[in-house]
Amino acid sequence: MSERYPLDLTVNGRRLRRDVPGSRTLLEFLREDLRLTGTNLSCDAGDCGACTVLVDGRPYTSCLMLVLDVDGREVTTIEGLAARWHDQSGAPPPELHPVQRGFLEEGGAQCGFCTAGMIMAAAGLLEANLAPSAAEIRAGLEGNLCRCTGYTKIVRAVEVAADHMRETFAAKGLFSAWAACRLRLSR
Repeated sequence: MSERYPLDLTVNGRRLRRDVPGSRTLLEFLREDLRLTGTNLSCDAGDCGACTVLVDGRPYTSCLMLVLDVDGREVTTIEGLAARWHDQSGAPPPELHPVQRGFLEEGGAQCGFCTAGMIMAAAGLLEANLAPSAAEIRAGLEGNLCRCTGYTKIVRAVEVAADHMRETFAAKGLFSAWAACRLRLSR
């Protein structure tokens, strides 16, 4: 039996403490230990993006990350994305995250296998840039592969999500603060 190490992290808003083997990936921990199976195992080499999750709001491929690397950090999976949106925007449950809604409205999902990872990568992109160009969206999703679509509907879904997020933040008086912060960060 391999040596176990203490782990303290937050997953989908829930604080967890566990002892885990040092070789356990974040993907294995999420799927096998926590039974959060929305994060898909596909290539197991970081090439397809199907296992993308947010770590402290940034997208990462969970098949390449050891779970011990997220000790003390916040992980969001597809199962917790809507709740993250509720916390950020004040939107009432059960409203979906705007990216999830955009995928539904624009037909961004086909077979569905890549969808969770694609949505998580898009959500991470929009947390960093609420007004991306189509080229920036494509660049933000380039680590996520979809064999069913030509990406046109996926890009459109992200554009729709960005519009909704900007409208929501503007209605709550939060967009100008976000824009000022983004301007400072880009300098």
